[in-house]
Amino acid sequence: MDQTDELSGAPVAGAAYPTVPYRPAAVPAEEAAGRARAFCEAMARRRTVREFCDRPLPEGVVEWAIRAAATAPSGANVQPWRFVVVTDPERKRRLREAAEAEEREFYDRRASAEWLEALAPLGTDWSKPFLETAPAVIVVFEVHKGPGTPRPYYTKESVGIAVGLLLAALHQAGLATLTHTPSPMRFLNEVCDRPAEERAAYVIPVGYAADDARVPDIRRKPLDQVMVRL
Repeated sequence: MDQTDELSGAPVAGAAYPTVPYRPAAVPAEEAAGRARAFCEAMARRRTVREFCDRPLPEGVVEWAIRAAATAPSGANVQPWRFVVVTDPERKRRLREAAEAEEREFYDRRASAEWLEALAPLGTDWSKPFLETAPAVIVVFEVHKGPGTPRPYYTKESVGIAVGLLLAALHQAGLATLTHTPSPMRFLNEVCDRPAEERAAYVIPVGYAADDARVPDIRRKPLDQVMVRL
């Protein structure tokens, strides 16, 4: 039997666990930087999109992307995430209406002038039509301790890594995404029929960008502003 702490259920240091050989993909050293660069260049074309068309998604693409997301590391390997894929038009309508109600509060009353000034160049406002026009909306929940669920560790960090993999996988499949984070998000438990121990963290519309979609002309920081070598 695995050794765990009786109160928290956490593994005890030094406990014995079965292991399997680690066999990573063999990449010749001379190809490593080239592969990393190719991935970087592909991801550099990823942009947050707010204008979607109603073109159907290819069969299985969302499922494979979520499988990729679920390979993320997590605290104590608890894997504290739930990916709810919303495609039903009526449920998407309810999601949009509830999200826009919270966004109106944010833009009209809750957001500081400094925050609104920072958002102004991106052209965002309370209106969120993409929650209906995108063929699928993935609502990502953090799974906290509840009936039949173990205590999670580093929940936000674990779910954040998983969402990063999800966005990368969907982009690699040629799809557009947006990370929407209305606050508060409790309405999503009702819209998505999820229990109280699950807490919504991200709302991600998924689909193909509209033919006339436009995105803000932004720039990413250069490497010397984001990396420090010691």
